[in-house]
Amino acid sequence: MNQIIAKPEKKKLENTSLCKLKNKKKIWKVGLSQYRFQFLLSFFVALIFLGILGFKIYVASEQEKLSKQLLRNYTLTTLYQSSTTNHVVEKQAVSYENPFVIGMIKIDKINLNYPILSQTDRDLLKISLCRFAGPMPNEVGNLCIAGHNYVDYKLFSRLHELEKNDTIELYDLNGKKILYTVYDKYEVEPDDLSCTDQNVGENKILTLLTCNNVNGKRTIVKAKEKI
Repeated sequence: MNQIIAKPEKKKLENTSLCKLKNKKKIWKVGLSQYRFQFLLSFFVALIFLGILGFKIYVASEQEKLSKQLLRNYTLTTLYQSSTTNHVVEKQAVSYENPFVIGMIKIDKINLNYPILSQTDRDLLKISLCRFAGPMPNEVGNLCIAGHNYVDYKLFSRLHELEKNDTIELYDLNGKKILYTVYDKYEVEPDDLSCTDQNVGENKILTLLTCNNVNGKRTIVKAKEKI
């Protein structure tokens, strides 16, 4: 009798162990499926991110190429245009009907060399530096030039590195160069446009503007004609 009673208990234990083993296998399979799903999801998210990043790099590269092409066109124009052509270009420049190159700015200290476009808007700022306010390059007044602050050191990304007495080269429509000396650098709130004030007498002032990506303010660099 004892032997007959003992056998079902043993079978019961075996069945329980088998169930536990099966449950562990099920849990392992479920865990493996979840891991695979998470891996595939992470893979696709990373793929999308890399695609967006690659597209942005491509667009930035094309915009930089366009900026350099504008710079080359400006250089060729100033080298070969006649005095009659100069007069026509200057007359067109005053109308501001279409965005085009009105000059060039060069700052050796921060490896900056870009054409200046006559107007400022969201799309043009992606291509090059833009005239924000004031006269034509090298004319009496306060010429204000705006540019983006990118993380790849393009446009005005290194503007914050300028200090007092640094030199800026500014070229006008005729290719004439005037040197400007930095005399002030400061930050303002985004809605503060006092730096664009045109009450500068008979002086030739250059104001460079860009955004500070850290604190949201504007970085302003002021320079005056070097005499």
